[in-house]
Amino acid sequence: QVQLVESGGGSVQPGGSLKLTCSASGSALTFHGSGWFRQAPGKEREPVACLRGGNEMYYSDSVKGRFTVSGDITENTLSLHMTSLRPEDTAVYYCAADPFMCHSNMAYWGNGTLVTVSS
Repeated sequence: QVQLVESGGGSVQPGGSLKLTCSASGSALTFHGSGWFRQAPGKEREPVACLRGGNEMYYSDSVKGRFTVSGDITENTLSLHMTSLRPEDTAVYYCAADPFMCHSNMAYWGNGTLVTVSS
C-alpha cells in the first residue's frame, strides 16, 4: 500500500517562499515518476513539476525558474521549493507517484495541502 502525505502548505505574501514536503510510505519515491500537481479554485488540476528517474526535472512554464523539485530516497521524501510566489499560485498542491512516468493520471496521490498567496 502506497501512501503519500503532503505538508508545508500555508499562507504567504506575494514574493514569498514556501517549501512543500511529501512523505511516502513504501518505495513510492523510487518509482520512475514522482511529482507535484495543483488545482486552483474553479480550475482543473494541472501539473507543476515532475522528477523522472530520480534525476530528470520537468516544470510547467508557469513555475519554471521559481519552483524546484527534489527527492531524497533515504528519507523517502519529495520536496517542492517555491519562491517568488504569486497570487495565481494559490491552489491545493498534490504529491503524486507512478511506477512508470509522470502523467495526468498518476497511480498514487496524496490528499493535498493548501497554498494561499495573498497580501
